[in-house]
Amino acid sequence: MNGRPEAPVAPVEAYEPPYSVAVFTTVRTQEQSDYSETDARMEDLVKDVPGFLGMDHAQTPGGLGITVGYFRDADALTKWRTNAEHRAAQRGGQAEWYQSYTLHVAKVARSHGFMRAQTLRSPTAG
Repeated sequence: MNGRPEAPVAPVEAYEPPYSVAVFTTVRTQEQSDYSETDARMEDLVKDVPGFLGMDHAQTPGGLGITVGYFRDADALTKWRTNAEHRAAQRGGQAEWYQSYTLHVAKVARSHGFMRAQTLRSPTAG
């Protein structure tokens, strides 16, 4: 969809708490000029923030987008929030790309995960 190769579908792993999360929920406008390029740049840029742990994305068929960013601590999240390129992208979002959005920031107190074991199939199995 965004021109980038598809990564395997898996949630960000459960880290040892405490850590911080930013939940960004959006509804986009019809005007999406330069959005894909800016989104890709932000995804690359956030990976350079010390303490960035990962990001999950989801999009509903109705247009609601959810991005959850995981950060080791509040300082890492502050570094991301105050990054100059990220601030410029935020202004672009308010001016053009988002009809509405919410941002929720929280400290994770409990975290766990599950992954089903993969079974190998024989090439001759039917």
